Amino acid sequence: MPWCEPCARYFAPSAMSSEGECPQCGRTLDSSQLATRVSADSLDLKKMAGMEDEKLPWHFKLLVFLLVAYLGWRVVDLFM
Repeated sequence: MPWCEPCARYFAPSAMSSEGECPQCGRTLDSSQLATRVSADSLDLKKMAGMEDEKLPWHFKLLVFLLVAYLGWRVVDLFM
């Protein structure tokens, strides 16, 4: 989101003028800060967090497996 330093406010791209100026003070905001449309194809959360090569820890995988096994047993036990 574009930031206007004199006004100390964030502005949505639709709130600015067509030239990219602040509606209150008229200062031209940095065009590199203008937000682009975010879609599921263009969003990479691992890259944004700087964790591209990180893998899930083994104990997290174990906890997920045990949770699925427990809930599966609860469903089986429900019908017994």
